Amino acid sequence: MRTYGRDQSGKWRRVETDANGFDDSVWLTTLIQTLKLSPQESPFYAAHGIPANGSVIQQILPTYYVDRIQRQFSGKFASLSIVLTQSDPPVYNISAITQSGSKIVAEIVT
Repeated sequence: MRTYGRDQSGKWRRVETDANGFDDSVWLTTLIQTLKLSPQESPFYAAHGIPANGSVIQQILPTYYVDRIQRQFSGKFASLSIVLTQSDPPVYNISAITQSGSKIVAEIVT
């Protein structure tokens, strides 16, 4: 399995299944890209993402969409928690226990 994500310098990097056959890094990269995505931005995953502008206009908390994304990806991890830690700009704290048993904590600025 493979996906692509941006590194700290903004370059696209390929992320693949590890040598032991675990897809944890692939799913974590996909989760991060989904949090940064706006709906209908991707031609393949139009229903994925957080509608930031629509949330402001309709006054629907983006946490509703984050919860939906968390439920979408929860089956890919042994445990998954996504928490909004800052609202301007939105910063999410991801805490995941992978299928291989590793704990990953990441802070994502969208």
